[in-house]
Amino acid sequence: MPRSHAYSLPNILTYGRIAAVPMVVVCFFGEGKFSGSDAARWTAVILFVLASITDFLDGYLARAWDQQSSIGRMLDPIADKLLVAACLLLLAADGTIAGWSLWAAIVILCREILVSGLREYLAELKVSVPVTRLAKWKTTVQLVAIGFLLAGPAGERYLPGTTLIGLTLLWSAALVTLYTGYDYFRAGIGHLFEDES
Repeated sequence: MPRSHAYSLPNILTYGRIAAVPMVVVCFFGEGKFSGSDAARWTAVILFVLASITDFLDGYLARAWDQQSSIGRMLDPIADKLLVAACLLLLAADGTIAGWSLWAAIVILCREILVSGLREYLAELKVSVPVTRLAKWKTTVQLVAIGFLLAGPAGERYLPGTTLIGLTLLWSAALVTLYTGYDYFRAGIGHLFEDES
């Protein structure tokens, strides 16, 4: 891989998305009066939204500028999963996601781990499992849900029902996640049995 591609704008955007993960967490669990305040929540939302936008931009720019690279292909899905997993965990720890809604977060996290493992195994067999349009919509709904949940009580002051909207979208994303996870598994299961035979 050319050295210039490692430091291309699409890859820098991906690096930025990874760097945003601890920054969002600090807004909730850092030290001082700022941590956990309304200002902290809005800062977390802004960081999360900017990171989510890079999820679209890095891939688009890499294709448009012909700057696709091995490190970009590797880090892009990892950055997405780190961002989503970290936010779901901190929202669960914060109590924004609680009770039955924890199952929606568990479904999302388990699917991401399952699909990642499946992709890694199939990659060894030189089998590619393309991302479906429905999976892209799932990611969009998931990110929007997390955005609302990060706003939480701070968002309630401006839009009553902010948390409820976030939880509803989270459950919607979880249901789509189950379907797309099954879809990926069905696409890969044939190759798993072929390898065993």
